[in-house]
Amino acid sequence: MVEPILKWAGGKRQLLSEITAQFPADFERYHEPFVGGGAVYFHLEPERGSINDLNDRLVTLYEVIRDRDPEDLIAENETHEHDEDYYYDARDEFNDLHEVDDKTDDQRLREASLFLYLNRTCFNGLYRENNSGEFNVPVGRYANPDWVQAERIRTLHEVLRDTTIHNEDFEYVRGEADAGDLVYFDPPYEPVSTTANFTDYHAEGFDKDDQKRLRDLAVDLDANGVSVVISNSPPVAELYEEYDQFTVTVVGATRSINSDGDNRGEVAEVLITNVPDAEKRRTTLSEYN
Repeated sequence: MVEPILKWAGGKRQLLSEITAQFPADFERYHEPFVGGGAVYFHLEPERGSINDLNDRLVTLYEVIRDRDPEDLIAENETHEHDEDYYYDARDEFNDLHEVDDKTDDQRLREASLFLYLNRTCFNGLYRENNSGEFNVPVGRYANPDWVQAERIRTLHEVLRDTTIHNEDFEYVRGEADAGDLVYFDPPYEPVSTTANFTDYHAEGFDKDDQKRLRDLAVDLDANGVSVVISNSPPVAELYEEYDQFTVTVVGATRSINSDGDNRGEVAEVLITNVPDAEKRRTTLSEYN
């Protein structure tokens, strides 16, 4: 198992055993269209597959880890300083680099290094942009943050070696996944109670129409022989009720990265899958009623 290199809101480190329990024991390639911090992907260490995210800075980081000599990124990381003034200068540089359209390899390396540094030193590990697309999270308070991450970079370089990396809409996987493959979807959502209603539910950045698009894609993938597992908010389970091939399981997750302190702690989430119980890695969870 490989530890994620980033702190990431909505990360699935607390639910790894529950999520992977829904996976089929055997599959061909593995795809993760909302990879984020990559906790599940790196835990699984698939030999072949694809990852995707709409955050182009995040994608650049993963591409640099995959494509460059890992010692290049490690050396770049070692140039940063644990200092508040330096943090804000680094944040400005990071935002300036984002405005560059055709980056050189060295600029991409620098952007990836700044992303990792800022993630490890910003307030509460948040990633947030303003309306102009500028990363605007203030500095955090850490005694000895580790932004070099040398061993994880070396390990992730090997894990990502045969991984295709995308920066597009999640429906890319429609043309990427074949029969026998596994797709794990972890879209943006706000975990809420199991009694909440979908008609009143809204997740910022991924609305009801997006949830329906995801449902329709899952139905199509199922028809093509692809195994599907989805993490989502309990109200979304309503979208799958008429499809007998999908089962829904409620799990509890601990949220420690959230800008709103009232939304930290244990919250309800659901796992939706078309994988038959007999084909799962293990079947210890109770179904959602």
